Amino acid sequence: MDPAAASAPAPKLLLVDDDPDIASLLSRYLQANGFRTVSAASAAQARASLDDSVDLVLLDLGLPDEDGLSLLRHLQGAWRGPVIVVSGRGEAVERVVGLELGADDYVAKPFDLRELLARIRSVLRRAAPAPAPAAGHCLEFGGFRLDLPARRLSDAAGQEVALTTGEFELLRALAERPREVLSRDQLMNRVHGRDAGPFDRAIDVGIGRLRRKIETDPAAPQLIKSVRGAGYVLAVEVRRA
Repeated sequence: MDPAAASAPAPKLLLVDDDPDIASLLSRYLQANGFRTVSAASAAQARASLDDSVDLVLLDLGLPDEDGLSLLRHLQGAWRGPVIVVSGRGEAVERVVGLELGADDYVAKPFDLRELLARIRSVLRRAAPAPAPAAGHCLEFGGFRLDLPARRLSDAAGQEVALTTGEFELLRALAERPREVLSRDQLMNRVHGRDAGPFDRAIDVGIGRLRRKIETDPAAPQLIKSVRGAGYVLAVEVRRA
């Protein structure tokens, strides 16, 4: 084992839930599985508890002082780490809105603790910086440069384009296989580590968010194109640099 990895602190999770029983259960379970946890029962407490030591936020939407979606919107502007929404508001529209606002995953209550643990580990793996290969660790396409080890996208002027963990992985999956149509299941497995359900719109939502960030006209995309009944494709050449 790498000595540096052995001495690194366990990942720290911020649990935002106003139900003390659920917060206590989650905290005990996650600590027993190797995580550090801190709990917040309101949006105000969550804002006060959030700093660079937090690796991931588990966010309930039903908070007493502020709507959880509003807090999620704040997190996307003020903090760059991954967020998993854990909520009893499991309707499709809530899932879509949560994903639109940048959540990396969405788990509806009631949930299986083992599934939640797997989702947390999957998101943290995706969020971890990748070691730089000897060469070709940047992908260039359409005036953009995707730096894989730094997990950074920059435009033609060198300005960073902010991406969530899920958006980065989705764009990386497309850019590593340019001009190849990838199905929703293929993309879901790459981004979320599972197959897409029959009504799961996570990939479609992610594609929409990416298009708004990199397309000149998101309504008439030239980079990420849809292939009806098949999936999505990055329809330009990609150069490794």
